[in-house]
Amino acid sequence: MNAWPFVIAAYGLTLFGTVAVSLWSWRKARTAEARADALRRERD
Repeated sequence: MNAWPFVIAAYGLTLFGTVAVSLWSWRKARTAEARADALRRERD
């Protein structure tokens, strides 16, 4: 039995997961920064 299709699928899923989590984290960080800026402007 050839294991290469499973290896390629595992790498593909890992790459997809890494990109998805990175984009999600980046969007959440941008949202948090915008909220912090809004609070800072509101306070001044």
